[in-house]
Amino acid sequence: MNKGWHLATVKAVKRETGDVKTFALQPVNGFRFLAGQHIDVRLTAPDGYQAQRSYSIASAPEHAPQVDITIELLEDGEVSPYFHYVVEPDDQIEIRGPIGGPFTWRAKPNMKLLLVGGGSGIVPLMSMLRHRAAAGMAEKIPAVLLYSSRTEHHIIYRDELDDMDAADDNLSVLHTLTRHQPPGWTGRRRRVDVELMRDALETLDDLDSEANGDTVCYICGPSDFVENVANYAVELGITPENIRTERFGPTGT
Repeated sequence: MNKGWHLATVKAVKRETGDVKTFALQPVNGFRFLAGQHIDVRLTAPDGYQAQRSYSIASAPEHAPQVDITIELLEDGEVSPYFHYVVEPDDQIEIRGPIGGPFTWRAKPNMKLLLVGGGSGIVPLMSMLRHRAAAGMAEKIPAVLLYSSRTEHHIIYRDELDDMDAADDNLSVLHTLTRHQPPGWTGRRRRVDVELMRDALETLDDLDSEANGDTVCYICGPSDFVENVANYAVELGITPENIRTERFGPTGT
């Protein structure tokens, strides 16, 4: 962990959806992290007022020292509007971290990976999927992502997830939309419930029925979403010690 605050240069800005952008940061002093960790970001106004927020890391650890954070715009927030409306490449941002231990994941063989994300809860799970690929573990770790979004336009990393799903026979990406489904939508059409979780686990088994090791489950999203999904996971037989959760509330701005 890099103690204290230090500067990072914004190397690139990428729009993911209408209200979500990814910011590629290059820390001045180098940076190492694990999939599932987050960083703190601090902004300082000319009058000295400071605001800080925590953001999950989206990039793979193998791509360090670059660290990507994906930020959803909340118009009444103190930090996310600054990133969306002001920050440009070559700007410098104060960061601190990496932070977080229980939700981290290291790609190792002899396990099955179930990732369940709601909304922007996809961000640390994307770091895990990218890490799985970058570490050369795609063929050794069957993985399923069950991703819940409000509408098709709210799906973050849509193109990359589609490409991953198409290129990796040992990965399945399952989408469900909770508010509106466009004509021709072939994915799921409701909130994540125990039956969708059962479907995800059956899909995971179908990927590699002879894979050894336990199923580990990482869940990230709004608090109620995480609590419900964790309960479904236990109900379906995943041992509590193999369930890791990360939740966020309305203050993550």
